[in-house]
Amino acid sequence: QVQLVESGGGLVQAGGSLRLSCAASGRTFSTNLLGWYRQAPGKQRELVATISSGGTTNYADSIKGRFTVSRDNTKNTVDLQMNSLKPEDTAIYYCKLVSMGRLYWGQGTQVTVSS
Repeated sequence: QVQLVESGGGLVQAGGSLRLSCAASGRTFSTNLLGWYRQAPGKQRELVATISSGGTTNYADSIKGRFTVSRDNTKNTVDLQMNSLKPEDTAIYYCKLVSMGRLYWGQGTQVTVSS
């Protein structure tokens, strides 16, 4: 069984920064894809950023240049550094793990950006 636990969400003013962290435990295997998705009220869940176990990253166009995804393979963690936050970044942010053909989600952490 795999568990993903996110932390680091909160309330921040526009232009501010937050850092989200996700810790994976259980049978995660060394080769996997970790990432962050978000879901705003009334909208579908969307990709924010992913990073492979080899370090290849993929970002949504809306956050390029503002957010940075990173991972620590020794600790099975993935972080999302969010800078220059905008009100439209307000959402629940979810950590996702894809490993051995299976998909796992964290419980989500709320990020609220005030104008």
